[in-house]
Amino acid sequence: MQSETLKKNRRGSLLQLSKIWNFTILILLGISWGFSFSLARMSTEGDFHPLAINYWMCIVSTICLGFFCLITRKRVPLTKHYLRLYVICGLLGSVIPGTLYFYAASEVSAGVLSITVATVPLTTFVGAIILRIETPSFGRILGVVLGIISIAFLVMPSTSLPKPSATFWVLIMVLAAGCYALENLVIAIKTPKNSDVFAVVTGMLTCATIMLTPIVWWADAFSMLPWPLTRPGWAIIAMGAITAGAYAGFFYLVMRSGPVFASQCAYLVTLAGVLWGIIIYDESHSIWVWFSLVIMIGALALVQPREETSTD
Repeated sequence: MQSETLKKNRRGSLLQLSKIWNFTILILLGISWGFSFSLARMSTEGDFHPLAINYWMCIVSTICLGFFCLITRKRVPLTKHYLRLYVICGLLGSVIPGTLYFYAASEVSAGVLSITVATVPLTTFVGAIILRIETPSFGRILGVVLGIISIAFLVMPSTSLPKPSATFWVLIMVLAAGCYALENLVIAIKTPKNSDVFAVVTGMLTCATIMLTPIVWWADAFSMLPWPLTRPGWAIIAMGAITAGAYAGFFYLVMRSGPVFASQCAYLVTLAGVLWGIIIYDESHSIWVWFSLVIMIGALALVQPREETSTD
C-alpha cells in the first residue's frame, strides 16, 4: 500500500515538473519572439537594405537549423513533393513577408508591429474555413471580427499612430501576416504525415535563402555584415538565431503538449512585443493602440482551438 502511494506521489511530482517545464518553454518563446520586433527595428538603424536584412536573417537561421539537423542526424527530404513545398513556403514564409516586415520596421513602432503580426492566427482560421479544414463557429467568427476592429483602431483614428504615413505600413504588415497564414495552411495541407518538422523547416529556410540570393544581387541590395559587429549587425544575428530557436521551441512544445497549449504562445508574443518596445525604445502609445491590443488579445482568445489536449 505504501509502495503504491509512493508511486502515485512520484507520478504526480513528475507531472507537475512536466507542466512547469512546458510553461517555462512557452514563456521563453513568448519573450524571445516578442523581442524580435524590437530587434527588427534595431536592424534598420544602419545602412542595411531591407532585402539584405531579410537575406542575412535567413542565412543565420539556415545555418543554425542546418547545424541542429547535422548533429541530430536529421535528413532534409529532397523529393519533388518536398522541393515544391520548400519553394512555396519559402516565398510565403520568408521571402515576401520578411522583406515587407523589414521595410515596415523602420516606420512602425515595435509594439504596433507585434499587434499586426497577431493577425496571423485570425487569417489562418479564415483560410481554413474557406478550404473547409475548420468548421466555423460563432465564437471564432466573432474573434475574426474583433481582429478586424483591432486593426481599425490602429489605422482609422487620426491620433492613433505618431505618423500618418505609418497607416500604410500597418496595412502592409497585415498583408505580410496574410502570407504567414497562407504558409500555415500550405504546411497543414501539403506536408506529409510523420515528416520531421525540423528537417522540413531547414529545407524551407534554405530554399528561401537561395531564392533571395539573385533578388538581393539584382536589386544591388547586398552588403556584408560589418566587423566588428555594430548594433544593427548584432540585431540581425540575434533575429536569425531567435527565428531558428523559436521554430525549434514551438514545434518541440507542439510535440510535448499538443497544438492547443502551444498556440497560447500568440498572446505572450504580442504582449512581449509591446513591452520590449517600451523597455528598449521608451515607446509610448495612444489610447487607440492600447484599445487595439486589448481587443486583439480577446480576438486571439476566441479564435484559439478548443480541443481537449493533454499537457503532460
